[in-house]
Amino acid sequence: MHTYYNMNQLTLDITTSYIPKKENTAWFINELVESLQISDPYFFGRPREYDLAAMLKLVLFAYTRSVFSSRKIEQLAEESLPARWLTQEQLPSYRTIARFRVSVEIENLLTKGLDSLVDYLRKCQLIDDAVFIDGTKILADANKYSFVWKKSTIKFDQMNRETILQMMAELKEAYRNKQIPDGSSLTLEMVDEVITRMELRLEELEEKVKETKKVSPNPAKQERRTLKSQKRKLIERRERMVEHQTRLSICGTRNSYSKTDHEATFMRVKEDPMRNGQLKPAYNLQIATCNQFVLGYDVYQNPTDTKTLIPLLERMNIAEQEKTYLVADAGYGSERNYRYLEDELSTHTALIPYGTMHKEKSRKWQTDERKIINWMYHAEEDYY
Repeated sequence: MHTYYNMNQLTLDITTSYIPKKENTAWFINELVESLQISDPYFFGRPREYDLAAMLKLVLFAYTRSVFSSRKIEQLAEESLPARWLTQEQLPSYRTIARFRVSVEIENLLTKGLDSLVDYLRKCQLIDDAVFIDGTKILADANKYSFVWKKSTIKFDQMNRETILQMMAELKEAYRNKQIPDGSSLTLEMVDEVITRMELRLEELEEKVKETKKVSPNPAKQERRTLKSQKRKLIERRERMVEHQTRLSICGTRNSYSKTDHEATFMRVKEDPMRNGQLKPAYNLQIATCNQFVLGYDVYQNPTDTKTLIPLLERMNIAEQEKTYLVADAGYGSERNYRYLEDELSTHTALIPYGTMHKEKSRKWQTDERKIINWMYHAEEDYY
């Protein structure tokens, strides 16, 4: 029978409650968020306020559906019945969702929620006592030519300091300034003091020029012209000095950073179309998994995986957990990591090879007399 279709037909809405099936992902998300026992009274949205737990449920449900845009999440909350059930018919705008995802509250909730998720997975026997750790490089949203190298900055800063000292030495000889410090102890306060003295000297020269207007050639004018030029150059050098110090403070322990993203570090990535080993701004994402479930993660600025193992294990509180097997590749094998695993995590079993482990087992390596490891060691007389 043909169904009569008419958009202008008057209808009477009948409210019916919707409850998703027990196998639906919404139920697991609801149980996970409710287990967090959120007591934070903070609310999101203007003028209407939305509960923190409802916002978290909506965002997690959207991520399981591969929906990451704030506008798409807003559309999902309006059109999806499981999403409407999670939010209890609340329809936050995309602006509210965007502010929620970058807030401090969501960062704290994710850390707490990940621990609850791990406990829930263990209760359901979906994960075992093995933890697999690996990392990947993620390109930053930054210009690949906006690099700042730490060694170059140190080199240019040293050259700039030598130029400043040379200028200050000339001023000392001309105006008998106090003793000029060496380059290592040169500070901005010292440069500012010299500039202040130059300004005072310029004021004196201005008065002399006014008193001797009819004198030609006027020595005061010539000295004023020279001193203004020296002052301008010294101020430019001071600005460079400030810029170099700012760059070094941004670098910190790193060797580089991007001008358009100060937290990104230049490192080699797998995507290299030119095959020339070009460095690109990126982040080092470390993930700990088990049976394809993410148990812990963190983002680092170190290009290598060696320096990220200990911070990741401390972030996951592995020492407080039950006996586990820590599995990683040779990129994490270092003496510092082995000592930490032996001293701090003695109850856990680490399955982490070092870089030359497989090569040392080969016959070619074991018969190579150039390797010190193949020499016979005499412990009594301490020689090979």
